[in-house]
Amino acid sequence: MRISGITIPDKKRLEVALTRVYGMGRPQVKKILEEANIDIGKKAEDLTEKEEAKIREIIESNYVIEGDLRRRVSENIRRLKDIQSYRGSRHSKSLPGRGQRTKTNSRTRRGNIRKTMGTGKRKVEKK
Repeated sequence: MRISGITIPDKKRLEVALTRVYGMGRPQVKKILEEANIDIGKKAEDLTEKEEAKIREIIESNYVIEGDLRRRVSENIRRLKDIQSYRGSRHSKSLPGRGQRTKTNSRTRRGNIRKTMGTGKRKVEKK
């Protein structure tokens, strides 16, 4: 089964398998499967052609996924940079943009930079 260019794994339950598509999380997948009247525990290989078509139709008509969603996110970030907002400047500097501290705890955003102990601290005068 393929949805917008992504191959859905056959051996996994639909609830988990459909989350392979960018922009689809567990809650959205549950809503889609309820709307299509398909059991959540059913595996992708057990679907009929009719059920596959129904899932594909619901997703394509109601949700923005994959390439379109990635494009929309990158356009939003580009817009923030163009208007020179604070959040845009934080994006361009690869720093957290929602008020988090950066002296410690921003390793993921900064690229897991580990400095030696004592860097950034002031030297104490010896008596």
